[in-house]
Amino acid sequence: MNKTGHIFPPQFKDMDTEDGSVKYVLTGDGAGTVFEIDENSGDIHAIRRLDREEKALYTLSAKAVNKSSGQDLERASEFIIKIHDINDNEPKFAKDTYVASVSEMSSVGAFVLRVTASDADDEAYGNSARLVYSILQGQPYFSVEPETGVIRTALPNMIRENRENYQVVIQAKDMAGQMGGLSGTTTVNITLQDVNNSPPRFPHSTYHLSTPESAGIGSPVGRINAYDADVGENAEMWYTILDGDGQDVFNIITDSTSQEGVITQLDYESKRLYSLRVQVTNTHIDRRFELLGPFSDTAIVRITVTDVDEPPVFSRTLYIFEVDEDTPAGSSVGTVSARDPDTINHLVKLFSIDSNNGTISTLQALDRESSKWHNISVLATELSKFAL
Repeated sequence: MNKTGHIFPPQFKDMDTEDGSVKYVLTGDGAGTVFEIDENSGDIHAIRRLDREEKALYTLSAKAVNKSSGQDLERASEFIIKIHDINDNEPKFAKDTYVASVSEMSSVGAFVLRVTASDADDEAYGNSARLVYSILQGQPYFSVEPETGVIRTALPNMIRENRENYQVVIQAKDMAGQMGGLSGTTTVNITLQDVNNSPPRFPHSTYHLSTPESAGIGSPVGRINAYDADVGENAEMWYTILDGDGQDVFNIITDSTSQEGVITQLDYESKRLYSLRVQVTNTHIDRRFELLGPFSDTAIVRITVTDVDEPPVFSRTLYIFEVDEDTPAGSSVGTVSARDPDTINHLVKLFSIDSNNGTISTLQALDRESSKWHNISVLATELSKFAL
């Protein structure tokens, strides 16, 4: 078929047609809908636009018949019309968007994903369907193989902690990538997968915690937390006490949810200040990245045992004093003593009481910073019940 849509007529034997008694008839694929024949000249024409991708071959038959009788004048002539391809289809990718991942710290050339495009034009005719892949967006991090569409890493040792997600745009162009070729694009969203390349680190070299002296065994003292830039199992840590004078008094466990180290009381304390050296270590070590370590860190934890304000304790629960009935006012009746548990072996003689009118008096200067409260128990009795 030529470019104008005119198809040369079938070759018939010479016959006298000057009297107009002969006409040509067309049958077969597309006769009357795609092709028509001039009944007088036998010329065949396309009557609508032809699309090779819709149908590439048509098989037709033409014959000459007598106009009056309809009788065949000669055996029908069969022929094939082949539609030549033109580059009228752009490449199309299997997906508009692809999702892929590759491990961080991968070497140059690591495989990421293969994308494929197709072209409906004729592969056997010219370069209309010969595709070349190129990268429009995503350099210098990634590259694509021109002939296969395989995407690979282009930079060494990309770190997820610096950047995790990349958007790459790949183009497929027909005509072997030459000028005038048609093209299509697709987007590839690439995520760097985490590897254990970040060691755990304490943000502080020393931690200060406190616990009341009344805390029982097993009670929590406080929490410390190390930081690991990795995620998932690569960020899992465990804590241990290496040494220190509180090693037998306190314990540390790992909170698997928060990845914190929880310090608890293991035994009753007997001092006011303890020191622990605590270590944090990754539970999953990737031997490929050992040179980036060590994958552990240490910190000092100082624990202060705080005082609980307890009331003074009298040396006896009951005091009995005898006094003569004619004793002059202001005479000494007796002395009571108490011990403050918050201090060591400190006897308290701070107050006296008037046995007649119940007036309580101080025996020495009081210090609010030492104790804000003083508990005094007073006993009133009938003298007649006691022997003088």
